Amino acid sequence: FLFIMFILFLRLFDLTIVNGYQYRELSDSNRTREIIRHAPRGILYDRTGKPLVENTPLEEYRYRRTYLYPESTAHVIGYVNELTSSELASEFYSLRGYRMGDQIGRVGTEDVFEEQLRGRDGKELVEVDATGTILRTIGRNPELSGESVMLSLDANLSQAVERAFPKDKKGAVIVSKPLTGEILAMYSSPSFSPNVFTGGMNEEQYKTLTNDPDLPLLNRTIGGVYPPGSTFKLVTALAALEENVITSSTTVEDTGVITIGQFTFPNWYFKQYGKTEGMVDITRALQRSNDIFFYNDRFQTPQDLEARSNEWYLGDTYHVSIGQGYLLTTPLQVNAWTNVIANGGTVCRPTIKKIESGKQKKDMCRDLHIKKETIELITIGMKKACESGGTGWPLFGFRIPVACKTGTAEFGDPQNKTHAWFTAFAPLVDPEISVTVLVEGAGEGSDVAAPVAKKIFEEWFSR
Repeated sequence: FLFIMFILFLRLFDLTIVNGYQYRELSDSNRTREIIRHAPRGILYDRTGKPLVENTPLEEYRYRRTYLYPESTAHVIGYVNELTSSELASEFYSLRGYRMGDQIGRVGTEDVFEEQLRGRDGKELVEVDATGTILRTIGRNPELSGESVMLSLDANLSQAVERAFPKDKKGAVIVSKPLTGEILAMYSSPSFSPNVFTGGMNEEQYKTLTNDPDLPLLNRTIGGVYPPGSTFKLVTALAALEENVITSSTTVEDTGVITIGQFTFPNWYFKQYGKTEGMVDITRALQRSNDIFFYNDRFQTPQDLEARSNEWYLGDTYHVSIGQGYLLTTPLQVNAWTNVIANGGTVCRPTIKKIESGKQKKDMCRDLHIKKETIELITIGMKKACESGGTGWPLFGFRIPVACKTGTAEFGDPQNKTHAWFTAFAPLVDPEISVTVLVEGAGEGSDVAAPVAKKIFEEWFSR
């Protein structure tokens, strides 16, 4: 009996004294639970303070990101979804405190401002009973919501852009403020709803979206590259004037067509109607988008460029001068050089974040030291392009003077389809907005792209 009591005493001593702390920890862990309180992401606002997204509460301190203007802002806002197990296995995410179930910005502003929007998760230690029911809160480390970000976007204008764009066409629209570089609207067609990514997309839905031949996930405003067509004549004209290759008094006779060996280079007006336009100066050339003026022998390729390439010919120079040939640009680039003209020779870096101060603007913009006369001549030509006798006929008689340039770009289509371009700014002095429209394979810029821009101008200037 004494031996048995001695054994029991030793066991009791082991449980309470030797390993007592360990067993108390095990006991406490069986009746306590740590709950992760996910921090709400910061809200993205448009320039007027209107929310573009919201956090919809779910169970157990989780939220689903909801996009309030899904189709019109999809490519610029982007979307969030959960990190995969393979991503969490990498140090890049683990060292930044991401865990299973966390969401992360994938593209657009959700990605660019991830560190600001993310926030910091909290923890709550609770006591539970045998069934897992929470009895009381023992301690709490509160979550910290992410920072909100005010964007330069205009939600109402973005919706107007979506409505204005042809529903059955592919393309892109950029609307910006020339004096600051702020993006007011950035639309790519076809679009998609970011809510399908946050609402739980199955594999079939994902394959349908990613295998769509129209590429709805492609942001054509910055990721699509196209020959700019006659919108590039603004750049050619600026370079020629700045290099004193031409002046305001330079004239070229429109002969309808130029022949180089076995190759012909016609003016579009002669090609379509068999007519010529007499003597043409720089403003008339921009007004009428005259190709012959820009095929001018004065626009020869510099000898150093020719020396570096055995494959560059005079015809290549002619093609590039009118935005064809080897030249490819994005819609954002076309909008950027339009803004240089609108801004009097100052280039402002495009930004999606609202500029709040003059210092911010100064940091974003740089004077290119372009001659005042150069800007004036090009602006006059663009103004005439949107008046009677110009190529931008949909804007004739618009209540506010508009400076514009049309573009019709060949891209080697077997059916001879062309991309339709239109880029413009208004008003002429202290311009408020610039609009650049591209409609893929749709025809002439004046017929297809210009009406889209007109609707956007009407929306903006009706406020």
